[in-house]
Amino acid sequence: MVFSFHVFRKSAPNGKVSVYVGRRDYTDHLTHVDPIDGMVWLEKDYVKDRRVFAQVVMTYRYGREEDEVMGLTFAREVVVASAQERLQKKLGTNSYPFHLELPRNAPASVTIQQGKEETGRPCGVHWELRVFVGTSNDEQPHRRSCVRLLVRRMQYAPAKQGRQPMASCAKEFLLSPGKLHLQVTLDRQIYYHEEAIGMTVNVTNNSNKQVKKVKVSVVQLCDVSLGPTGQIRNTICSIESQVGCPVVPGSSLTRTFRLSPTLKDHRQRRGIAMEGRLKVEDTNLASSTLFTNPSHRDQFGVVVSYVVRVKLTMGTLAGELIAEAPFTLMNPPPDDYLALVKDGRQESLDETTRLVIEECRRMSMSDLLMGTQKSQESVDKTQAETQAKEDEVFAKEASYPPLRDEEAKKK
Repeated sequence: MVFSFHVFRKSAPNGKVSVYVGRRDYTDHLTHVDPIDGMVWLEKDYVKDRRVFAQVVMTYRYGREEDEVMGLTFAREVVVASAQERLQKKLGTNSYPFHLELPRNAPASVTIQQGKEETGRPCGVHWELRVFVGTSNDEQPHRRSCVRLLVRRMQYAPAKQGRQPMASCAKEFLLSPGKLHLQVTLDRQIYYHEEAIGMTVNVTNNSNKQVKKVKVSVVQLCDVSLGPTGQIRNTICSIESQVGCPVVPGSSLTRTFRLSPTLKDHRQRRGIAMEGRLKVEDTNLASSTLFTNPSHRDQFGVVVSYVVRVKLTMGTLAGELIAEAPFTLMNPPPDDYLALVKDGRQESLDETTRLVIEECRRMSMSDLLMGTQKSQESVDKTQAETQAKEDEVFAKEASYPPLRDEEAKKK
């Protein structure tokens, strides 16, 4: 049986340095991170007395492109790895394997979506594999002899579900003998992207006020800890209901709601945190950030979390009662080539694997991340030009003198 194994290739502008990697998504398992194993192909007699350096660069952008960028660089020199012998046979003697270990307690790839009127590179956390030829690891690589390949650091949902989320609160009123109680319960803790979230809302009214309506929403919280600190709150989806209302004193209400948070309705909304993209493709909302130690929270730069927010409205004078229940929104664990390796079939794959090399386009990170926005801008521009032509034709027709009755009949 023959297996097909895709290999990604990226070449320098001068064509004398090429990088080959087996994948561009690397998983953070909390206990460890998948390493980057690849090959570097060099043109014969190109390096001479220089050296080849490989780096993994993490760039955290918290401002506009024209502002100063704050970046964290994690670099390791090229080392020989025996795991790349299969690809080395295909590339020849001018290819050299490398093995890079990604650091723990570092953020995943996250992009803060820009507004329609904004240009340049978006804010967020971006990872890049950089291979160049030079004399020092700290020198600024020349653009023509440097290979920059955008990679993505991912976190996937744990295999086991956690404790069932629940939130409860109560409110007292002036000159009221009792309280208004609100309890929110989710059906589970971990949800996958585009999956419906089920929740149960229990309202017990022991006060002398009335609950007029119930509003349930899914809110994305994005905490920024590096650079300008703060929190971005965005409502992804919501529903407002008056079924069973008003909840009069001494009565109770139990309702079940289902909401599906997706990115489809927020393509041009500013401030939405979404997963990093490797090319112009659809993506999801940013996954919840997981870390083993809460004290490392500030090192992540951008921490994404989600809550279900339930709001009871009692009127202008009585105010509102709000409860928030946190949950985890992530990608399901993938079934990839590593599962075959764990089954002990590495040798058979090495002998029968058919390598399929996919060329990565030489696109800037701005083009990769803003392709959807640019395409939308081109559509808007085309529509504006069409509308302008129609208005011009209409203006010319309006400037003609009116026809007489006899001429109108002839026409």
